Amino acid sequence: MLQQLFSPSVLHTLDLIGIFVFAISGALLAVRKNFDIFGIAVLAEVTALGGGLFRDLVIGAVPPAAFTDLGYFITPLFAAVLVFFLHPHVERIQAGVNVFDAAGLGLFCVVGTTKAYDYGLGLTASACLGLATAVGGGVLRDVLANEVPSLLRWDRDLYAVPAIVGATLTVLCLRLDVLNAVTSTVAVVTAFVLRLLAMRYHWRAPRAWHRRSTVSEE
Repeated sequence: MLQQLFSPSVLHTLDLIGIFVFAISGALLAVRKNFDIFGIAVLAEVTALGGGLFRDLVIGAVPPAAFTDLGYFITPLFAAVLVFFLHPHVERIQAGVNVFDAAGLGLFCVVGTTKAYDYGLGLTASACLGLATAVGGGVLRDVLANEVPSLLRWDRDLYAVPAIVGATLTVLCLRLDVLNAVTSTVAVVTAFVLRLLAMRYHWRAPRAWHRRSTVSEE
């Protein structure tokens, strides 16, 4: 179905762009954690490919795309080298990186959902794997860097929710048999815009109702 929505070359290019931006975020965190060049490369690879690798293993798309397309493996390494030498400059354009990261989030939640559905999963399971595709790499990145994953922290702007919305719109289109290039683009853009608005206005998910915790907030 993915090939019916977009040409293979367009889909491949979009994938590489999303992978590159996710890899940048992983490499920047590695620099902040004072990792060496190997650690920077590992965090870049894991952040960029972790979500898609998890999805492919679950749906049985083996060997995963990350191991059959050299571009998928080389792109995070290029991002790691770029950050290794130019991280002060990359840090200064962090706002721009965040915009592309939001675009990657929107793209991957829709692509992941559609691919899972293509492999025979139900609508709910497909949406869950779409979410995992979009945020899985970031979770692995934070775990390896010994941090609480960003999507679990109340003091971080909404990240998983836009991906959930994008994946949900995708499965609704699949259910109604109206998924095409236009509707899938709408789902991508919706998730993208929600993430941008969350960053702009610092939207956060609510915590427990009538929370009464004596634990100090970090």
